[in-house]
Amino acid sequence: MSKKEKLLSIIIPVFNEESTIGNVIDRVKAAADQTGLKNEVIVVDDFSNDSSLEKAEGHGARLYALKMHLGKGYALRVGFAKAKGDIVVTIDSDGSHQPEELPELLLPILKNRADLVIGSRYLNHKKVATKQLNAFGVEVFNSLIDFLAHVAITDSQSGYRAMARKILRSQTTISRGYEIESEMLVKAAKRRFRIVEVPISFEQRTYGRSGVDPVFDGIRILLSIFLAYMWG
Repeated sequence: MSKKEKLLSIIIPVFNEESTIGNVIDRVKAAADQTGLKNEVIVVDDFSNDSSLEKAEGHGARLYALKMHLGKGYALRVGFAKAKGDIVVTIDSDGSHQPEELPELLLPILKNRADLVIGSRYLNHKKVATKQLNAFGVEVFNSLIDFLAHVAITDSQSGYRAMARKILRSQTTISRGYEIESEMLVKAAKRRFRIVEVPISFEQRTYGRSGVDPVFDGIRILLSIFLAYMWG
């Protein structure tokens, strides 16, 4: 299949990001158009209690609104079910990721060098602003995934990813929260898909509040790694 025949699906899960979602959609669409691929942008609103859904309207994305707050993982799973693309990208809605770096994520898949590409905050030639505690937690998860699934990754928790359709076809995900990144990574590694990282920029949010609970979500991520390894 030639590049012009491929369809790119970009999924943006959103929960209470009224300040950023419109800008993120516009930049994602511009970056996708510049790749030369046919594309679709899918926004899944996780029952936001601000005006995120209204702010997302009129920007050319396909919008889906959940009827209750179910978590990032559930929102992504809805997006995966709706996506039609040969390549599927996920990106956060808070403005921390740079849509303009999309071509760098896509290149290893388009060159047939990878099946799953993870945008890493810690490969360090890009601008990175992240909390020290978050970085320590990521190192712990990275080490556990490497030990169990034998894949050396610097940023197992990154939400900026590109994957070939066959990744989604190969696994049934069950995560509802932030642990979905670990679940999908471990399952992909167990099936011996080609996994690579590319460096990305990252800006810690400067407004709004992160929904991540370091303790609660950390425990869920650890459990997801073990469950994906044992039952994936």
